[in-house]
Amino acid sequence: MAEKYIIRVTAGSDYDLDRHTVVPVNSHEPVRIGNELFDAELNIRVQNYHGLPRNSPNTSPYFSQEPHATNNDQYSIAIRFTPKKPSSGSKSKANSTEPSRSSSTSKLSEDPPSARSSSPSTNGDDDDDDDVEDDDSVDGISGEDLQFGNDFDHPIRDRLPPGFSYAMNIVKWWIDPGLEGDAYADQPYLYGPALSSFNAIHVGTGEHDPEKGGLWFEEGGDEDGLRAREDIGAPATAKDRMKWALRPANKSRWTFQYGKTYCLDFFNPYLDFNEFSLRLPGFTLPIMKYWDGQSLRSRPKRSHTLRYVLRNRSTNTAYLVIMFTLYLKEDVNEDGSLKPAALEATKQDKEMAKEMAKESGRIPAETENISKDEDYEEARRQFGRLEVSNDGKDTEADDGVD
Repeated sequence: MAEKYIIRVTAGSDYDLDRHTVVPVNSHEPVRIGNELFDAELNIRVQNYHGLPRNSPNTSPYFSQEPHATNNDQYSIAIRFTPKKPSSGSKSKANSTEPSRSSSTSKLSEDPPSARSSSPSTNGDDDDDDDVEDDDSVDGISGEDLQFGNDFDHPIRDRLPPGFSYAMNIVKWWIDPGLEGDAYADQPYLYGPALSSFNAIHVGTGEHDPEKGGLWFEEGGDEDGLRAREDIGAPATAKDRMKWALRPANKSRWTFQYGKTYCLDFFNPYLDFNEFSLRLPGFTLPIMKYWDGQSLRSRPKRSHTLRYVLRNRSTNTAYLVIMFTLYLKEDVNEDGSLKPAALEATKQDKEMAKEMAKESGRIPAETENISKDEDYEEARRQFGRLEVSNDGKDTEADDGVD
């Protein structure tokens, strides 16, 4: 099935694909995106890439650098992010066409003084208007609020694999208790705190080096950034910082301050965009069956989207929306542009997904004629095999299970 599709990556400041910019995958030149709430530069790197734009490099020097070569990382989403203080006349959601979510929007308690000075301002953009947002932290975005994750604008519950909810509970327990999500909602989502989701966080402008694939961020920061991290007790290493950020009290001490630049890199060896499969130690799961709710449909979808979102939990505002979209090759012109039929098919596929979800009802597919105990044990067995060493290498070789 995968050989019938070609992938395209786009990004924008909201969910409207018509306003997105096509990302030149594996180019060292970053894409610039922004609005009144943020400025961002973005590099997307994908190993063994064979998508759009046509003639894109199939790899990046990024993957030959450490730790990515040792980890065998398959993709990277690198973001140089500078949040802006909203103007007095702007509204937090003005830029977003995001579907409403059921995630919590409760206000945070007052941050300790250390959080307000945790990231020294780099310019004079701040003003005295404290009535801009109804938010306790007017100097920036709380570490509890900046999230990164995936969402969909239509149901996928009818096409989730058996045992999915139990596997997710194990992931939340094993990886990050701060994950929030509902895969069975009308608009499914899974978000995690940025502080514990990104593999590398650099407080400062980071580095741009074409020989390393463009934006290059190592854990830490510039002189001011390192001092700010030390002031709030944030660990120096990525692994320890991610563990430290699992505690709500620690997340609340970190502020992504307006006017300050933060460099974020998300990467892993698990998602293979060339084969459209999830590669876990010991087994490989072809994800075309489940990508965007595909599975065994009577009429196959013509396009599928995997969406990554950088967002604000309290205001429900999307900052950066990145879409990995699969199109049937027959729906793409030779120059890489989309045929009108592809655009129309995208709309039709969304409606088809909604209708099929209605037909299946609100009961998750996994509850029908399937033993939950057996499902749970299978999920535990598979996830129990995910042993990762300190250097990020899988300790179990691929046994060829498909």
